[in-house]
Amino acid sequence: MPTEIENINPNVYDKIKERVLTANDEDENVSDPFDKREIFDLIRNINDPEHPLTLEQLHVVQEELIRINDAQNSVHISFTPTIPHCSMATLIGLSIRVKLLRSLPPRFKVTVEITPGTHASEQAVNKQLADKERVAAALENKHLAEVINQCISASG
Repeated sequence: MPTEIENINPNVYDKIKERVLTANDEDENVSDPFDKREIFDLIRNINDPEHPLTLEQLHVVQEELIRINDAQNSVHISFTPTIPHCSMATLIGLSIRVKLLRSLPPRFKVTVEITPGTHASEQAVNKQLADKERVAAALENKHLAEVINQCISASG
């Protein structure tokens, strides 16, 4: 990983308000399908690997870039690196993927990809993130696993 910060002064955005939970949200007897906001709430507080900011604050993840189909057990996340040559894109994608795999029921197929047209190596990064064996191998790397755990540790 590079030792110097690539994007010294990233744009920082306001966080959206926390979702107000209703009695039905907390009632385990009420069938409550997953929705975009629930998925966003799982990943919004993931820490950026370069900055003391969350992926939400950097607009790397946004609720409108999430697609979920609860009935078909699929979640698709598009994320937007802060710069087109971001060397941390794969690490960010892995952090999102790991957070969701640890948080969602195993019935879900999770797809994490770069928002089209926002990164110079978009296809290569997407290919890495879609390859289950490469993801598993990356998570076996002790240093990489520690970095990912640091990114997702404070995320709710």
